[in-house]
Amino acid sequence: MSAARRRSGAARRGRDRRAEVVLPAPGRERLTGDRPSAAVVGGGIAGLAAATALAERGVRVTLYEREETLGGRVRGWRTRLADGSEATMSRGFHAFFRQYYNLRGLLRRTDPGLDRLVPLPDYPLRHRRGLTDGFARVPRTPPWSALGFAALSPTFGWRDLAGMAPRAALPLFDVRVPEVYERFDGVSATDFLERIRFPEAARHLAFEVFSRSFFADPRHLSAAELMLMFHVYFLGSSEGLLFDVPGEPYPQALWEPLGGYLEGLGVDVRAGTPVRGVRPDGDDLVVGTDGGSDRHRAVVLALDPGGLRALVAASPGLGGAAWRDDVASLRDAPPFLVSRLWLDRPVRRDRPGFLGTSGYGGLDNVSVLERWEGEAARWAARTGGSVVELHAYAVDPGAEPKEVQDRLVDRLHEVYPETRDARAVDARHEWRADCPMFPVGTHHRRPAVRTAHPRVVTAGDAVRCDLPVALMERAATTGFLAANALLADWGVRGQVLWTVPRAGRTAALRALAALAGAD
Repeated sequence: MSAARRRSGAARRGRDRRAEVVLPAPGRERLTGDRPSAAVVGGGIAGLAAATALAERGVRVTLYEREETLGGRVRGWRTRLADGSEATMSRGFHAFFRQYYNLRGLLRRTDPGLDRLVPLPDYPLRHRRGLTDGFARVPRTPPWSALGFAALSPTFGWRDLAGMAPRAALPLFDVRVPEVYERFDGVSATDFLERIRFPEAARHLAFEVFSRSFFADPRHLSAAELMLMFHVYFLGSSEGLLFDVPGEPYPQALWEPLGGYLEGLGVDVRAGTPVRGVRPDGDDLVVGTDGGSDRHRAVVLALDPGGLRALVAASPGLGGAAWRDDVASLRDAPPFLVSRLWLDRPVRRDRPGFLGTSGYGGLDNVSVLERWEGEAARWAARTGGSVVELHAYAVDPGAEPKEVQDRLVDRLHEVYPETRDARAVDARHEWRADCPMFPVGTHHRRPAVRTAHPRVVTAGDAVRCDLPVALMERAATTGFLAANALLADWGVRGQVLWTVPRAGRTAALRALAALAGAD
């Protein structure tokens, strides 16, 4: 596959024929002669996307990343276990959905066939009461996906369906951006679901899964974000709810190859280099680090909310008062915990690679890593054990960490009883609180890709975007959009993007949703 074909976006390989193309501003193919330089601050998905698009078109790029490894919140790092073996630890499981067209396009730079991603056969969801849902047999194309899920799910009975409020649910069938924020950003996800009167068990299994993907309590999450998630994954796309995962740890499978690709394009990759401030100086922007300062013509701020707040606070000459206030208002989601256990005996062979859970006292999911990850599989084969990962989202900030960690392990024993007698050869517990929070009524204050400064742009999953994208795909998409904004100003054609349909798929349902909105 040629580099030009990769850059054009023609390599999209989704199955949804209604996926939409988003063309960049017209311009020449690449920069020549006296080429401008750009600083990309942040080596996560957004920063890697921005650096890729800029460097492929001839911009001289310096990528600054405070950690020693690339990948941001999807990074990994080497560690040594108590048994002496080396392993790669990370911040936990991430699902690479087939709707992530732009993220997958980024990964195709070094893996054209996405051979380093492994499909998981199902996405089972289990409630403590014994009910289990899955998505392997659910039709992919809306509205049959919604009808099929209801028909196949044990959480929906005829009495439950008769008690629902279908008129209140109609807006889900025609989600548009930014209109969904204008109508529903002032409502919480919990209040919206209560209006629809979904069965309680179905709400836990099918819908809180979406809100907890934001590491958030649904009582405090904007309903607009929840509705967008429904559209992206369920009601607006026919890619389905199944997903892929990397077949090796994140650094080896994804970020080390991409870092090498960027260096091959001439990018100066500076891992382990935090940026301390950005200062406008004439036509340039001065980027300060512990080792000195560099001058650039443009800067991409591709940081998590806390990193962006801190950098803007340390850069008093950057941006106007309103923009700075909006950045300062960004909030982090509550803490979350990732516990990884290297057990001395296996979990049962029929256990799924990934299981979503509800009603288990804070345990949100369980992963059995050797089901798909080569490194974990090799350790399990050598020792006869298993590598199990537990997640707890939206943990009470006042909770005692050791108690939460112990409770998750107790819940694992309840979900998979064969682990009760297992000994942990090693255990790692990663606590973080750096994911974006989308509280009710705050969408208008999120920073957009463009800022008041013509050559300062922002990117990341906390950045406002007028396309139906979320999570890792929002990070990749805004990274490309940030690069496109700068390239357009330099007369260069940027990255072609793809998105799930930007409106409901069915004309009749769109019309009904419009009537419901007119009331």
